[in-house]
Amino acid sequence: MENELVIRLGVFTGLFLLFAGLETLWPKRQRTQPRSRRWLTNMALIVIDSLALRAMAIGIPALAVGAAIDASMNGYGLFNKLTWNPWLEGILAILIFDFAIWFQHLVTHKVPLLWRLHRVHHADRDIDVTTAMRFHPIEILLSMLLKIGLVYLIGPAAWAMIAFEVILNGTAMFNHANIALPAWLDALIRKVLVTPDMHRIHHSTKRIEHDSNYGFSLSVWDKLFGTYTATPDGGEENMTIGLQWQDDRPSRLSWALFLPFAKK
Repeated sequence: MENELVIRLGVFTGLFLLFAGLETLWPKRQRTQPRSRRWLTNMALIVIDSLALRAMAIGIPALAVGAAIDASMNGYGLFNKLTWNPWLEGILAILIFDFAIWFQHLVTHKVPLLWRLHRVHHADRDIDVTTAMRFHPIEILLSMLLKIGLVYLIGPAAWAMIAFEVILNGTAMFNHANIALPAWLDALIRKVLVTPDMHRIHHSTKRIEHDSNYGFSLSVWDKLFGTYTATPDGGEENMTIGLQWQDDRPSRLSWALFLPFAKK
């Protein structure tokens, strides 16, 4: 779709700078590792993930938005067979895909092979705006395949897919950001959206806590399916971020890339 990349990159850059600035001015937690070294690794993973998706587009030209255009042109998917209001279909599509990402996230914690990939994300010993994009490239490719399959099943409009991706990236950066929100504001926002305090619990080293709060955008799914944790056991100040074992290796790019294949 025309200008898709410009729209997504512009929104991403603007929100990244906003949340990075806010967490610098009002940080919630003290860092355990130098930000420069962590950011270099996390940003490198973003670049590698983007290149992996570009390579995937050679073999599968229709990624999520392209798949939506192709499905519309060929009449594939439920929404392309209905005559509902386009805005209603768009909103429903965004909700369906947000639930799909929530469910995918839950599955990555339950299936051992997928957890080996996803723990690259959880290995980050600090959590900030860059953690939102810290994923192993294989996990990113698998997630894209899921979205493409769902696009052909549902048949959403291309604009709805762009809106979904923008919302997902923006809210993920927000709820991973190391921002100290006032308690009243956090309570208000989490009625609808996942907040930093809510999602940070998901990055706890305690299994019962990191097996909760799977949402990236809407908070409703965790509350609806009983995976919601309001506060960490022992309080924020006593919560440790990362995996159950702790050392400085997660800040190394080579270590993060080979973690899924390591015995530990």
